[in-house]
Order: sequence, then structure tokens, then C-alpha cells
Amino acid sequence: MSETFFAHEKAIVESDSIGAGTRIWAFSHVMKGAQIGSNCNIGEGCYIESHAVIGNNVVIKNNISVWDKVTIEDDCFLGPNVVLTNVIYPRATFKKGQEGFTPTLVKRGVTIGANATILCGNTIGEYAFIGAGAVVTKDVLPYTVGVGNPMRLIGYACECGEMLKLPEPCACGRKYEVTDESGCRRVK
Repeated sequence: MSETFFAHEKAIVESDSIGAGTRIWAFSHVMKGAQIGSNCNIGEGCYIESHAVIGNNVVIKNNISVWDKVTIEDDCFLGPNVVLTNVIYPRATFKKGQEGFTPTLVKRGVTIGANATILCGNTIGEYAFIGAGAVVTKDVLPYTVGVGNPMRLIGYACECGEMLKLPEPCACGRKYEVTDESGCRRVK
């Protein structure tokens, strides 16, 4: 990866795997071994652990910790104070270590609203839209719009971010269909 990223003078950056054009703001800490792609924005007060993987063009707003075994694919947006986890049954006196961490996968194009909580072991499908304050307790299908605690489906979103009024195409021209096996998928 390139050395052409920006790190605020009050950020701690120990990783040598950060892509060009990425910006890391004050009071954030990127641990050695963390992988961050190009053109990302890591907000103030974030913590990126050693085995976290962040793709390209990802926006991580203020006060978010991305723990070991969390993968965030390209073009995702995480609003302020999103909570990600990596241990199902944590105990202070029984440390889990890498083998005890449970992976979480946030797929391409996902938006997660402010203060949402993502429990580990789940996959959030492509272009899903998780509302502010939602609590994700199970896998989320692609293009799903979900809110609440626990998160529940309230509709589907286009790749452009607009709510879909299926079976009509989105105002941007993209077309989708709902299927039993994949939830919602783009057809054109």
C-alpha cells in the first residue's frame, strides 16, 4: 500500500497497510496489522484493531471501534458511534484470543446508521441500509432496509440509497425483484 495517506498529528497509526488518499483523524488509533484501503475516511476517536480489514472508499464516522475479525468491504458508510462486536459471550476474566473471536462481514455498499449495534457472527448483505439505533442479531439480506431492536425489515433500498417501491424501478432507473432465496436483487 502507498504512504500517501493523511494521519492527523494526534492520531496513532501503527499499520503499514493503508491505501492512498485515506484520511485518519485525531485521537484515532490504527493498530499494526490492520488493513485499510484507499480513499477511506476514519473519523475522530476511532480504534482499528490488528486483524480488522477495511476496503476502499469506506467512511467510518467518529467513535467507532473495528475489532479483530471484522471485515468491511468497499463503499460502506458507518455512522457515528456504530458498535461492532467480535465475542458472543464475553467475560473479563476468561480471555478468548483470536480463536475465540467470531467474524462479522459488512458487504459492499452497506450503510449503517448512527448508534446501531452489529452483533458478531452476522453478515450484512450488499447495499443493505441499517437504520440509526438498530440492533442486528442475525444476517441481513442484500438491499434490506431494517430498523429497531431487534432489527426488522421495513423495505428495500436501491444502490443509490433511495427506498424502493417494488415492483417499480427506482427513480435512478435501476430495477430490482424480491426472491425467496436472496431477498432482493438487482435485475437491471
